Amino acid sequence: MTSASPALAHAQTNALVGKLWNYCNVLRDNGLSTIEYVEQLSYLLFLKMADEIASDPFTEEEAKAVVPAEYDWQSLARLKGIDLEVHYRKTLEALAKNPGTTLGTIFAKSQNRITEPALLEKLVVELIGKEDWTIQGTDLKGDAYEGLLAKGAEDTKTGAGQYFTPRALIDAMVDVMQPGPEDTITDPACGTGGFLIAAHSYIRKHHMQHLSREQRLALGSGKIWGNELVTGTARLAAMNMLLHGIGDADGESLITVGDALADKPERHASLILANPPFGKKSAITIVGTDGKAEKEDISYERDDFRATTTNKQLNFLQHIMSQLEMNGRAAVVLPDNVLFEGGAGEKVRRRLLEEFDLHTILRLPTGIFYAGGVKANVLFFEKKPPRSGGAHNTSKLWVYDFRTAKHFTLKQHPLTRAALDEFVEAYLPGKPRSERVESERFKSFDYDELIARDKVNLDIKWMKDPALDDADSLLPPEVIAQEIVEDLQAALSEFAAIAEALGGEVSADTDAIEPTESG
Repeated sequence: MTSASPALAHAQTNALVGKLWNYCNVLRDNGLSTIEYVEQLSYLLFLKMADEIASDPFTEEEAKAVVPAEYDWQSLARLKGIDLEVHYRKTLEALAKNPGTTLGTIFAKSQNRITEPALLEKLVVELIGKEDWTIQGTDLKGDAYEGLLAKGAEDTKTGAGQYFTPRALIDAMVDVMQPGPEDTITDPACGTGGFLIAAHSYIRKHHMQHLSREQRLALGSGKIWGNELVTGTARLAAMNMLLHGIGDADGESLITVGDALADKPERHASLILANPPFGKKSAITIVGTDGKAEKEDISYERDDFRATTTNKQLNFLQHIMSQLEMNGRAAVVLPDNVLFEGGAGEKVRRRLLEEFDLHTILRLPTGIFYAGGVKANVLFFEKKPPRSGGAHNTSKLWVYDFRTAKHFTLKQHPLTRAALDEFVEAYLPGKPRSERVESERFKSFDYDELIARDKVNLDIKWMKDPALDDADSLLPPEVIAQEIVEDLQAALSEFAAIAEALGGEVSADTDAIEPTESG
């Protein structure tokens, strides 16, 4: 089968996203949030895809019985009205009892949120039933599903955007890391699976014609995996990966669910791509005997951690440092506080410079994340064996300032992959870093300079925004307004963290706007 041209595939994807999104609007009138709709879509898509695979004459017999016949797609498609709604609920309940498999991850704790039988019937018959979800190739359907997740991320009321990293940033990070077929790739806070899917796509694009059958099978059966704390988000990640041709419906789940920070990693990876949870503290909610819920800060006592702290980002950074195999490499999105915070932060940065090769930092602009008030960076580092005499592994850190004089908003002026071209070119992916050239935005700093900075502060800036000094360079009003909001949200989050540290109470409103998670 010949593949469609990029323009045609893009048009088909947009048409399918539009079709799925229009139906979402109908269900929103019935009380469903966007993410609840995508969850229901995931259940039905899985059943339809399993049915298509089972009915394919080229499918091996042992792969056909993914879903028991009494709960398969055909058992739903033949019913109408209240009978359909009742059987759908029974199906979700039954399929949730398959822990450890892709099936179990997708249906874990599943519930029917579509309380109007006529709407469920329309979804089954008209929207899902009329499409072939496996025959036309994975790219179209997978990209359409991911497009729907992106739209869901815009639904600020549900906070869905906290699990979504801008695709332009993901693609740029993957392009400079150049994942290969021999890599083992993971994301310990994978959200909806964006990094894992992009890495898989890169390998398919650049290496597929040279891969053996065994290598191709390995790509979808365990060399790429992730972890997610939230069951509902893990469901979306598992479905997203399945639609992109990663994993098997009846195979071992490639997405594990749980707190990645709770224990030392059992499995190591040669490449880690991640955007761990934003927000200052790790906490659990405890309900006391009086029925009142209280948050209790978590610090993780692990012998592989240099510092014990309740700061989530520092803990994720330490976890990723442990999860990397020797000579492995990582690209991790982390907020500014990781670069300048004292105490535990200084300890972790010293270890990063001494035991790892922290070779590049990309300073990101505001206005690109759905969680407001986020000022973040991408840290690129490699795990190196100890050097003789206790010498440090970082010799030179390159910092690319993509923040100063860069202004983006989520809707009027969103971040594009083209906007990151200059960074990717300056990074020189695949070439020796000794060939890099300094520029206005790209500067290098020796280890001695870094270690001598107060508290080993790596929040390094040298550029000035001309728009702040030149009245003729004034930004559009919507960009100025967005940046004011971003700065206020960032400031409120910092004040909230200080208040918590001093034992004060944070109001519900302030707590609500604190950036939480993005993956």
